[in-house]
Amino acid sequence: MVTDCANCPLREREVFESLTADEAAFMRRFKVGELKVDAGTTLLMEGSNSPQLFTVLKGMGLRYKLLTNGRRQVVNFVFPGSFLGLQAGVMGEMKHTVEATTSMVLCVFDRSELWQLFKSEPERAFDLTWISAMDEHFMGEALTSVGQMTAMQRLSWGLLRYYMRCVDLGLNTGDRCPFPFRQQDLADALGLSLVHTNKTLMKLRGRQVLSLEDGVLSLRDRKQMEEIAMLEVTPQTRRPLI
Repeated sequence: MVTDCANCPLREREVFESLTADEAAFMRRFKVGELKVDAGTTLLMEGSNSPQLFTVLKGMGLRYKLLTNGRRQVVNFVFPGSFLGLQAGVMGEMKHTVEATTSMVLCVFDRSELWQLFKSEPERAFDLTWISAMDEHFMGEALTSVGQMTAMQRLSWGLLRYYMRCVDLGLNTGDRCPFPFRQQDLADALGLSLVHTNKTLMKLRGRQVLSLEDGVLSLRDRKQMEEIAMLEVTPQTRRPLI
């Protein structure tokens, strides 16, 4: 059964901006269906020109770029509420690949209706602009971490950001949250080798800062983790939900 936009479970999370009745009605018309995929499914491929846009309703995934030598750079992690495919809608083709890490449920939108959204729903169009600006801001933070932080700082920053996102989405249980990704995924996201990532995680575990095992991330000393990551934690920013 397709989820009605008016009853979307993500709308219950405080991190997302509320929708008016008219906005919910528009989103109901904009949405053309839902797609369920298994872990490992490629949702969007770099260089492709997908006719569809997606919002993640359930599940997690990865955005990444592949080099010609086969090496991979993970751009970021995909969470419930992530909007996928805007690059192809604006630039004509995807500039990165999106892959499901877990089984996922996605809301599907017809990309050909994107321009109608800009014409008739300026507030929703501004929401898309906000999402793009926030992605740009995050990329700036990520580049700073890769260029200026030690491995321990990078891991602390990346995993703390990840945990905070899980908290916003209600995916945590206390100081624990699911981490359905491989250590290689984490290494590729932070510009580290797998060996260096593993050794650094062991150091953080030895300092009783965190643990990452059996698909679960546990923050044992968040204050120390924030100090290592040089991350000033600010109140959550409410974000649009497309």
